[in-house]
Amino acid sequence: MADVNTIRTAAGARAADIDAGLRAHMNKVYGTMSVGMLITFAAAWAISGLSVTSDPSAAAAQLGPDKYLTSIGYALYASPLKWVVMFAPLIFVFGFGAAINRMSAATAQTVFYLFAAVMGISISSIFLVFTGYSIAQIFLITSIAFAGLSLWGYTTKKDISGWGSFLIMGVIGLIVASIVNIFLQSGALMFAISSIGVLIFAGLTAYDTQRIKSEYVAHAAHGDTEWLGKAAIMGALSLYLNFINMFMMLLQLFGQRE
Repeated sequence: MADVNTIRTAAGARAADIDAGLRAHMNKVYGTMSVGMLITFAAAWAISGLSVTSDPSAAAAQLGPDKYLTSIGYALYASPLKWVVMFAPLIFVFGFGAAINRMSAATAQTVFYLFAAVMGISISSIFLVFTGYSIAQIFLITSIAFAGLSLWGYTTKKDISGWGSFLIMGVIGLIVASIVNIFLQSGALMFAISSIGVLIFAGLTAYDTQRIKSEYVAHAAHGDTEWLGKAAIMGALSLYLNFINMFMMLLQLFGQRE
């Protein structure tokens, strides 16, 4: 019969290994997400800068007093290409999710960063619509809220896995309502979408954090490093999307417009 103390020691060592691996896994998730955020905002800022000129002779259209769109800006925000720019991230993320099983972890990470750049181009108009101070302020508020929600999802003993179906249905409803409002241009509907969206993506932040943690613990014993690498990328993508959507909806609700 195996010595009881030996069994306990082995179990304790195994638990310590899993805890250390989990910390490394979560660090990779948050690190990948953070790099993606930097790429997104750098791309958005760069594109918005290329899109505006104060020289009427070099402009393709007028945006406001002493502010004109260049040909690049016109193509992104005023021509039919705006629909491609608008929906490209949504198409990209569905394609990424469907193809990731056929990718290596390194390829998946590269594709995630490419997606982050595409998202930056898609949201670049925020630098034309909202003041820089307002964008920075809402970004800080979103960061604090996201950190708190993610920390709660990581540390809580409560099982919140049951939230998933409800929250995903809410996201689908938001997407449908947002598409409808492209044609209705209703301020009241936009306010409702943004208000409900903040709550949904706040819930998803906590839910996804707990899910990422639980999935790692469930698969850590198998030692599948390739799966764990891709799981970290998909976890980063989930949290990244929660942050971006929460930020955009808070900006719509509280951002100060130019």
